[in-house]
Amino acid sequence: MKLPISDDSCSSLGKQGNLPLSYPPNWEALGAELIFIQDHLGTYLNFYWSEADKYHINCQKIIGSSIETEFAPVLPEVYQKRIQRVLARRIPEQCYCLFRYQKQSFPLELVISPVLPRQGQGDKVLVMGHLLTEAEMSLTTLSSLPTYPDPYQQLLSKIARKIRRTLDLETIWQQTVDSIGQALKLSRCLMIAYTPKTQQLEIKAEYCHPSCNSILESYFDWQAEPYWQQALIQPEPVIVDQLTPDEFQAKSVLVVSTFYLEERNGLICLQQCQHHRSWSPAEIELVQELADQVGTAIAHATLYQELEQATHAAEEASRLKSEFLASTTHELRTPLNGIIGFLKLILDGMADDSEEQQEFLEEAHKSALHLLNLINDILDLAKIEAGKMVLELEPVDLEELLTAVNNFTAPQAEQKGLTFKIKKPQTHTPITLYGNYQRLLQVMLNLVGNAIKFTHEGGIVVSAEIVKKKILCHEQEFPGIVKISVADTGIGVSLEQQAKLFEKFVQIDGSRTKAYGGTGLGLAISQKLVQAMGGQIDFYSMGEGLGATVTFTTPLQEVPVMKTVATSLMIDDDEND
Repeated sequence: MKLPISDDSCSSLGKQGNLPLSYPPNWEALGAELIFIQDHLGTYLNFYWSEADKYHINCQKIIGSSIETEFAPVLPEVYQKRIQRVLARRIPEQCYCLFRYQKQSFPLELVISPVLPRQGQGDKVLVMGHLLTEAEMSLTTLSSLPTYPDPYQQLLSKIARKIRRTLDLETIWQQTVDSIGQALKLSRCLMIAYTPKTQQLEIKAEYCHPSCNSILESYFDWQAEPYWQQALIQPEPVIVDQLTPDEFQAKSVLVVSTFYLEERNGLICLQQCQHHRSWSPAEIELVQELADQVGTAIAHATLYQELEQATHAAEEASRLKSEFLASTTHELRTPLNGIIGFLKLILDGMADDSEEQQEFLEEAHKSALHLLNLINDILDLAKIEAGKMVLELEPVDLEELLTAVNNFTAPQAEQKGLTFKIKKPQTHTPITLYGNYQRLLQVMLNLVGNAIKFTHEGGIVVSAEIVKKKILCHEQEFPGIVKISVADTGIGVSLEQQAKLFEKFVQIDGSRTKAYGGTGLGLAISQKLVQAMGGQIDFYSMGEGLGATVTFTTPLQEVPVMKTVATSLMIDDDEND
C-alpha cells in the first residue's frame, strides 16, 4: 500500500500555500512519468510529465487550471468525488482514468495520495501515474473509472458476505466483532443487543486481544455513563477519550448503533486499552457502513428466530390439541357409556326390584352430571378463547360461597375417607367479595374437586384470608383482597412440571390421565376466570408426594369488622412487606 505523503516530506516537491506551485527539477528523480498536485477542488497546483514535449503539453499552462479546462478527466464529477474521499479517509487510492488535453486522449493509471499537514485536515492530493500501454488498456474499461478497492472496502465486502450467509444471531454477532477487532487491531470489540425496554446493555459477543481481560459476562448500566446515554439517543457515532481508563481499562472508545427501518437494534463498541487512539474518518466510515449491514442482518435473523419459535409453538399446540381431543373423546365416552348402560339395564328389565332400579337411575344421573361438567368446560374454554365470555361483577357473600362449596364437596371427601375443613376469618360483619358468584363457585369446585381427586390420605383444607391493600381493579378502588387457599395432602407435583399446570390442553403426566381422568382444562379455565375478575391464581407444591396448595385472590368489597385479632386471619399488607 502507498503511504500518505506529509507536507514535510513533500518540501522538496514545491512551495506550500494557496499559490500555484512550479515544479522543481528534482521531480525527475522520483522516477514517476506523471506527477501533479491538486487542491480539494481539483485545481492543479503543480504539474510535471516527462513526456510533455512529446504530446505538445504546456505544463505551465496547466498549473492553476481546473480539472474541467486544460488537462481534464472524462468524468470530472467522479474524479472530484475520488479526491474528496481520499482527503476524508486519509488513505491513497489507485485508479484508472481517461484524461483529455485539447484533442488528445490519455488513458492513465494513477495513485492519488493525501498530503497530510502538521495539523488539521489536508486539502491537497499528490497524484503520480503513467500512460497505459495497449496491452494494459485491453484489460481495462477506462470510461467507467474502475478502481482497485481500498482495504476497508475489501474488508466491508468480506464481512458483509459472511453475515449474509447465516440467519443465526450468535454467528452474526461473533463474526462482526471478530472481523472488526482483527482488522483494526483493537483491544476489544463488543456486540451489544438492544431493545427499547433494555435496562442494562448485555454483551452478546466479544473480540478480545490476548493482552486484555475478557468482559463477555459483564453488563453496562447505560444510565451510569454519559456516552452510553448519548449513543442511545443520537444516530451518529460516539467517540470517547477517557482521561482515566474506565472499569474495563478502555482509554479510547467508539460506539456505533445498528438500525433497521430507523429503529435501533444493537450497538457495536470498539475499545483501545493500551493507548489512546484517534479514530480515522475511514475507520469510522467502515464501522458505520458495516453497522448498516449488521442492523439488517440482526433484524432478519430475529424475525427468522421468531418464526421458528412460532412454528415450534404451533406444532406443540397442534400436538397438545390432538392429545386433548383423544383424551376428551375418551372422557366424554366414559360417562355417556355409563348413562346408556344403566338405562339399558332398566329398559331390559334387569333390575330385580324398585330399589335396584333407583340405584341404576342414580348412577345414570351421576354420569349425566359428569358429562355435563365436561361439556361445560369445553364450552367455557371456547368462549374464553373467542373473547365472548362476559362476566357481570357484583358483591358476593363469602359465607354463602363457602357454604355452597362445602355442600357440594364435603360428601365426596367423606366418601374417600378424607377430612374436609373450611377456615374463615372471624368477623362481626359479612365478608363481601367483588366478582361473579357462579364463576367463583366454578373455580372453587374445580380446585377442591382436583384436591379430592389427587388425595388418597389425609385431607383438604379451604381457608380464606383478608389482606388490607388498596388496589385498583375494573376502574374501581378496593380496600383489600381476599386470598382463598385450597391445600391438600395428595400426590403433589414435581417442581419441573409446575410451570405447565396452567397451560391449555396440558396434563402433566399421561399415566395419571388414565388413572385419574380429566381433560386438563380445569386449571387453565380457572386461571382465565380469576384474571377476568381482577385476581390471580398460583400453585405451590414441594414435589411429588408432598401435597399441593392452590391460591387465588379476588377484590374485597369492603373491610369487615373483625371479632378479635387473635382468632382472625386478618393480614396487614405492611406486615407482609
